[in-house]
Parts: sequence; C-alpha cells; structure tokens
Amino acid sequence: MHSKIALLLPLLAAANPLPSLQARGDAPDPAQITILDSSYSGNGCPQGTVSTSTSPDKTVITYGFDAFQTYIGPGTKASDHSKNCQLHLNLKYPGGFQYAVVDATYHGFARLDQGVTGTFFTTYYFSQDAGKTSTTKMTATGGGALLNGQVYTKQDSVETTSVVWSPCGTTGLLNVNNRISLTSSNSSAAGELSNDDATVAFTQQVHVAWKACTPGAGSGSGNDNTIGIGKPSSDVTFNDY
Repeated sequence: MHSKIALLLPLLAAANPLPSLQARGDAPDPAQITILDSSYSGNGCPQGTVSTSTSPDKTVITYGFDAFQTYIGPGTKASDHSKNCQLHLNLKYPGGFQYAVVDATYHGFARLDQGVTGTFFTTYYFSQDAGKTSTTKMTATGGGALLNGQVYTKQDSVETTSVVWSPCGTTGLLNVNNRISLTSSNSSAAGELSNDDATVAFTQQVHVAWKACTPGAGSGSGNDNTIGIGKPSSDVTFNDY
C-alpha cells in the first residue's frame, strides 16, 4: 500500500538584484552548509535513548531513537498516545547567498486496528525566525494491511535560504520538531506508532554570490544576515512488515 502527500515547492525569487561583486580567490567554500553540533529534547527522546552519527563532511546526521513510540488501547495511559522529539541543529553557513534543500528521512513502524488513526507531524523552523515554519504531515488509518503492521518511510524536502555577506559566515539553529500521536474512535481498539530513526541532510546547495566582510565588522558576519525557510514537500510509503 502506498500513500503519498505532495505539495508544490515554489521557486525562489529574488526581489532585488544582487550587488556587484569582486572575484576573490580566498572566498569561502560555497558548496557546503555544515553541522557544527546538535542536541534533542522531548518526551519521545529522553536523554540516553538517542544515538547520533554525523558524516565525515558534516552535512548529514542520523539519529536512532529507542523510546520514540506511542501506544493506544486498553491498559494504555493518555501519555502513551502522543510523543514529541525536537532536534536542534547548529549550522554553519559560508558567506554569500546560499540556497539549500534540507532532506529529512524518517523510518518507523505502524500497527493499527480499525478505528485507530496515527499521525506524524514534522515542523521545521530557524530560531532566528521562529514565526516562519513549514510543516509536513503523515496520516495512517487503521485496518487493512496495518492490522498486521507495516514499516513506513516519510521523506521531507524543505527549502532554506541564507544571505550572509561575509567570508566569516554565520550560524543558524535549525529546529526539527517531530510529533507522533494516536487517536481512536473505538475504546477496545489498539495500535502502535513509532519513529525509529531520522536522517537530516543538506543537498542541492547553490552559491549565487559572495563579497568580503564589511570593514569594521570585526569577526561578525557583516551587515546583511538572513536565514529563512520555505515550503516543504513530503512523500510517504508503507511496506509490509
């Protein structure tokens, strides 16, 4: 069984032309946004229940979850029905105008009786602009193939942009807030939904322009620092367990 959610990704458009630039041989590497460090918080990922692995070039990070599981049905508590885990990624942006796609892949397991519905929400936002968010949603309806359980893959792609006029670059804190939950229209029905792992990668990075630090700006990142986030697309696949 396959279930897909698809949203159109708008093209990025520049409202104003970029300023004229001087070519510099000592410009920072335009090709990479790197992960400086990461942390996590939430009742779905208590300390000591998450493993992390970062690629050698620091552009991909994978999390493994031991406790990000929800349950519903006789004998369960309300606190079992919903769990949250927020990932906090401290990112390093090189100088210039940077366009990137955050590719996030989630794997888990769903076993749902008829009448049970599972949802998986993911919200992306930068701490520098917390009012602007992008959210994807997966919905799984109980019964059918889910009676015996299925593994799923949820794939998100989210646009991000940064304007950092500096060879020093700047940092941005990307928050990835994941919540899985179960509801039921039948008090005797049972179900479980888990998120077992998450991989966050930065791809399709395009360097548009670069210029030197503004004189007198010190070790900061110049006059014009903007980090933003665009709309997401999401694709969900269920496979037999």
